[in-house]
Amino acid sequence: MLYNERAEMILQQLQLQSTVKVTELSQFLQVSVDTVRRDLKNMEQEGRIKYVRGGACLPEDRNSLSNFTGREIIHSELKREAARKALAHVKEGNVVALNSGTTNTVLAQELAGMNLKFTVVTNNYAALNILMQNPAIRLIAVGGTMDPLERSTYGTVCEGEFAAYRPDLAFLSINAVNYQDGYTDFRLDEIGVIQILARTARRVIAVMDSSKLGQCSKRLVLLPEQVDLLLTDDHVSSEVKEKYRSKGIEIQ
Repeated sequence: MLYNERAEMILQQLQLQSTVKVTELSQFLQVSVDTVRRDLKNMEQEGRIKYVRGGACLPEDRNSLSNFTGREIIHSELKREAARKALAHVKEGNVVALNSGTTNTVLAQELAGMNLKFTVVTNNYAALNILMQNPAIRLIAVGGTMDPLERSTYGTVCEGEFAAYRPDLAFLSINAVNYQDGYTDFRLDEIGVIQILARTARRVIAVMDSSKLGQCSKRLVLLPEQVDLLLTDDHVSSEVKEKYRSKGIEIQ
């Protein structure tokens, strides 16, 4: 097996779990531990992984914990690929809930171009500003404490207002997922919002770009069974999708 083939298989394993061990990769690839170590060091030099003691992990986005504007730029085209897949799930007359996050802001750009009448309820004020461009979309702004960096509201008022709705769809922007830990996020103020929407929506759909697969963020948000579908871009192999499916996470 050539280096490029081994590297691709290592990346697939890292899309499944937040870290991989050298010894596990040695058995999986059926090569020596020394070969795995050399591969990991080469992949780190190429910027594809982060080599850590005894194994490797995916490199975190440098802006993953920075402000909203910085995160908008990262993987914007991959986010748009995922967002466009969400449009097929929206029907005339639906009530659609969006939480905060840059992916849902990209999704709002796509929703604004739809020729349908539906309602959006959201705490995402960046998304609201975009959706105002389409007068056919009825907008409900959820109140609460304003987070100027995230351009959204949060807190008990926000969560209480969201809890009054029973959306047909909830599109959730979440920071990370892997098939061992489930869905995790670093935005501690947003976790309550995500969990309420997962409980109250008739259909729960996570939307994220493929760089979030195999990552683990600061706090558990949702278990795999609490999300009906994960939409991402097309940079995910069928093997990785099948592994996630076996753990209860359906990827499209």
